[in-house]
Amino acid sequence: MIQRLQSIFLFLASGACFGLLGTDAADSPAPVPSSDLFADGSFNVFDSPVLIGAFVLAGVLLLANIFLYNNRPLQMKIATGAIAVVAFGVGFGLYEFFTDGASETATPDIGIGLPILAFIFAILANKYIKADEKLVRSADRLR
Repeated sequence: MIQRLQSIFLFLASGACFGLLGTDAADSPAPVPSSDLFADGSFNVFDSPVLIGAFVLAGVLLLANIFLYNNRPLQMKIATGAIAVVAFGVGFGLYEFFTDGASETATPDIGIGLPILAFIFAILANKYIKADEKLVRSADRLR
């Protein structure tokens, strides 16, 4: 019962990370052959192996973290690590986007909000894991 809210947030955060594999972050009106990112007309995580690795790793960490409910200190560390991986992925994606010459003509797509949602849900999950640990410690003191 204590674990329910964190599990939902962890599941939503991992779903947002895995959702990036099926969506685009930005689209250009036409394919730009001289561009690394917009050669196919869209910018997604498949344009860089670093982005694929970062968001798949974060999604796997967040999904596996659901089943560590008996070890809350480890769960907090893994959630914090997943938050760092998502932040790295967002930063690297922004760097790749803004250093590309064709980014001025690109329009944002649904995939631009998914890393932000993953970040927010992971932070909320970490907050509730900490609250649970505090609750369990206070109950242990009363015994």
